[in-house]
Amino acid sequence: MIWTLKIECEWGRHLEEECIRMIEIEEESTLYDLHLLIQKLVKFDNDHLFEFFRGRHFKNRKPLFSEDAWDFDYEKAIDNYHQMTLNEIYPLPKGLKLFYHFDFGDDWIFKITKSRKKPKSPDKEVEYPQLIESIGPSPQQYPI
Repeated sequence: MIWTLKIECEWGRHLEEECIRMIEIEEESTLYDLHLLIQKLVKFDNDHLFEFFRGRHFKNRKPLFSEDAWDFDYEKAIDNYHQMTLNEIYPLPKGLKLFYHFDFGDDWIFKITKSRKKPKSPDKEVEYPQLIESIGPSPQQYPI
């Protein structure tokens, strides 16, 4: 099935304007697939560490693979990101949202929201994932 996701940049050291991307993506896509897609959508260089976490907001972190944020094993998380699919993440527990954190220095934080729209069957003539709406410019990863 195809889901609609809203990806919104909520924080970043150099964030100046609203940046929202609406996409359609296969529910079997992995978190690593989503990481690469976000990098492409906002024209980042994919040259820093990243993580996914859940929380009520981005300052309230609940790791996906460990209950203890201080017990985070990056290599194990990356392996999990290659295996865990979106349909294993959703539905999230009530009140929690999925976040993507890229570059632990500049702290780019994106909130990922699954649309309430009913999932649809894939269109054989469409290559997924696909961008369906873009609001605002991409943030500059390295402003001059």
